[in-house]
Amino acid sequence: MAAVMTAAAMVAACTGTGAGAGAGVAKIPAAQSSPIGYYQQKLEWTDCKAGFQCADLEVPLDYAHPDSGRLTLKVIRLPARNKAHRIGSLVTNPGGPGGSGVAFIRDSGRSFGAALRDSFDLVGFDPRGVGGSDPVRCLTNQQLDQYFATDTSPGTPAEVAALVATSKGFAAGCQARSARELPFVGTVSAAHDMDILRAALGDKKMTYYGASYGTYLGAYYANEFPKNVRALVLDGAVDPKLSADELNIEQAKGFETALRAFAADCIKVVGCPLGTTSVDDAVSKVSALQARADAAPLASTLGDGRVVDEALLTLGVATALYQKEAWPLLRLALTQANAGDGSMLLRLGDQLVERRPDGSYTNQSEANMAVNCVDKPYATDLAHYRQEAAQAKRIAPRFGPFVAWGSLPCAYWPVKVATPPRALAAAGSAPIVVVGTTRDPATPYQWAKNLAAELKSGVLLSLDGDGHTAYLQGQPCITKAVETYLLTEQPPAAGTLCH
Repeated sequence: MAAVMTAAAMVAACTGTGAGAGAGVAKIPAAQSSPIGYYQQKLEWTDCKAGFQCADLEVPLDYAHPDSGRLTLKVIRLPARNKAHRIGSLVTNPGGPGGSGVAFIRDSGRSFGAALRDSFDLVGFDPRGVGGSDPVRCLTNQQLDQYFATDTSPGTPAEVAALVATSKGFAAGCQARSARELPFVGTVSAAHDMDILRAALGDKKMTYYGASYGTYLGAYYANEFPKNVRALVLDGAVDPKLSADELNIEQAKGFETALRAFAADCIKVVGCPLGTTSVDDAVSKVSALQARADAAPLASTLGDGRVVDEALLTLGVATALYQKEAWPLLRLALTQANAGDGSMLLRLGDQLVERRPDGSYTNQSEANMAVNCVDKPYATDLAHYRQEAAQAKRIAPRFGPFVAWGSLPCAYWPVKVATPPRALAAAGSAPIVVVGTTRDPATPYQWAKNLAAELKSGVLLSLDGDGHTAYLQGQPCITKAVETYLLTEQPPAAGTLCH
């Protein structure tokens, strides 16, 4: 599936912030014939500016053979403000997969509610293969530019051949540059890392806020360690039982739903670049703009040699749908695009794939692909992708092929996966709150309903609204329900709907 990150994580990742120099290295006992030695670590915190503290956490490369090598995870915390009322640590993950938890806490930690900041150390970490934690690398900056500009709605044999070539190149590049890490970057291993982190933080049980893909990671943690759960908030949920194809189709539908919500708002505004007649007419104008960019790419004034073809235009539109606050930017970007200038859409897309102004990338996109390709089985024949993209286009005309073809590198991935996806029950866990937003573009609301039902102790909390994830939107009903639960372990009433 495509990247599923919170809007806050998207902005945080673009800053390129990391753990910083001077992070202390945890001491591992010599005995490592099992993960027990790793559980005995004590994090050595060092100051890393602006009130944050940083440390390193050691974890086994391969949990089946814990003495075969290790990885170093970067960890950051914003200490609790009220030491006398400190409850413990609130571990977070911003999504992706591939989002930097260190950057998320640096840039969004102070956006958490005052009561949480008083009572918890807010903790972020870069999961294995991500950011500063033995990052997966696959392509040069120029190769990534080419990859994202490759037509993901191919209409000719030459366009299909180009897409196959870049997808094979992505997989081959990862094998060439990150062969050691590739088999071990999956979510199950990351969930086990979280339990070692819990122990190193000195917490008997896990308190966690996971957004977007972070809900998938949190659900796996609860399933692997149900007795270690204190309170988990899973915001913008991913349904773990869905296949890769099902996830792609449903995500494409989610973006279509969000586009229609944007269009319904836009047509009420004087000067809407999609007209002022009807939602159907407005979204058809987006299709026309995609076709125009496919025939002749739009110009860009960014001065980096790139032009805005259909793939980059679609990426920019999708990025702006992550948060309702970006809708005015999208209106302006589409107005400029109608005039032949795709610069703003290009800038928007750069945020989602974490391309910096100097042309360099974080490793978010590479880690995203690496985790997705080992978490679920993917088809390996091109005919399957053709069929899936055609079905996706019928269901979600503007985003279906863009999402479906985006998984093609997994067809050529050097690490093969045989384990089918499954529902996660986390039997024996304390109550887990699953948060869903009704018009979430990246993680459709139905996924939150599904996950809450699959978890034995799942409690659904819903926001009738727009945008990707709910808590950091600052909606009072959601804020109160989430923070009360994290502080007291008392979940909201099942089925609570906030407007």
